[in-house]
Amino acid sequence: MGGNMRERIRRAGHTVIGYDRNPEVSDVKSLAELVEKLDAPRHVWVMVPAGTATQAVVDELGDLLEPGDTVIDGGNSRWTDDEKHA
Repeated sequence: MGGNMRERIRRAGHTVIGYDRNPEVSDVKSLAELVEKLDAPRHVWVMVPAGTATQAVVDELGDLLEPGDTVIDGGNSRWTDDEKHA
């Protein structure tokens, strides 16, 4: 879902470290490795379908990130779901 966005951001000169369950398109092997490679404060842009998939990623990131880090839900979640994740 976020692959095209990742490439557009890279073409604009920004560094992107992407994680995908598909190892052929992923820059890292796990969300834990993704978090390890980011400098604090970390900014993680989540691009997964709304619902269970988003909740699972946000829950895992919640265990890995620290106060001051940011998670951006770039998928199609309802805004009230984002309030619950805050």
